[in-house]
Formats: sequence, C-alpha cells, structure tokens
Amino acid sequence: MNKKILKVLSCICIAIMITTIAISSFALTPSEISGDPNVSGTTEIQNVGQSIVGILQTVGIVLSVVVLIVLGIKYMMGSAEEKAEYKKTFIPYIVGAALIFAASAFAQVIYQFFTGVSS
Repeated sequence: MNKKILKVLSCICIAIMITTIAISSFALTPSEISGDPNVSGTTEIQNVGQSIVGILQTVGIVLSVVVLIVLGIKYMMGSAEEKAEYKKTFIPYIVGAALIFAASAFAQVIYQFFTGVSS
C-alpha cells in the first residue's frame, strides 16, 4: 500500500476514534450509566448499543473473510518475493480477525463480571 494512502487512512482512523470518545463521554448522564432498570432510558440505550455492536461485528466478520480470500488469492498467484511479503501480513491479520470473532465473547464476559460486582 502506498505510504501516503496509509498515512491518510491512519489520520482518518485517529480522528474517528477521538471523535467517538468525545461524543460518547458526553452522551450519557450519570443516572443513565448506573444500569438501574428503574431509570428511564437505560433499556433503550442498551438495545441501541447491542444493535450497533451487532452490526459492527457482522461487518467486521464479512470484511475479514473477504480480506482473507483476497490475501489467499494474491499469495497463490504471487512470486516468491511477494509470498514472503504476504506472509508478513498474515500474522497481524490473524490477530485482528481473532479479535473481531471473539469480541462478543470478551464483551459478554466483561459485562457479566461488572454486573456481578455491582450486585
């Protein structure tokens, strides 16, 4: 990938992360964060959050499978030098794909841990 494109994509990702963190920190009041089901709006926020996470996870899984297919085809068709370069990209890809596939399990474990601590 061209270094200029990589730098631009990195800057865009950093800007999105900073914006997301800033927006999410001002989006909820302390009564909505408490997780008390008697407080109005918390179940709505949980439902919206669960649907957003579900959509992001589905998109991530589909993209990771597509990228794996593309890398596999490039690896099969490439020369010896290109194969060595693709082998270098497989390890970070596998780690990222594993995190995407296991993200819901990690989130569920963390959620159950903190709900068990608070009760």
